[in-house]
Amino acid sequence: MEVQLFDEKYLYATATTSLMKYVDDIEFLLSDDGQSIQVRSASRIGKADLGANARRIEIIRTAALGEL
Repeated sequence: MEVQLFDEKYLYATATTSLMKYVDDIEFLLSDDGQSIQVRSASRIGKADLGANARRIEIIRTAALGEL
């Protein structure tokens, strides 16, 4: 994962898939009250990502909760 933009409330990163080398966009937005984070991970190309984005978000969520 490569961070493209980062500030106090927003992080934008990209990740390249291992098989087809497609670039996926990953975004995090901290709520104004600091109590929640909205997360988005999406493929730029293609109709199916074979669950890659869902797995990526689950790995990040697990790591953030200290479950790894």
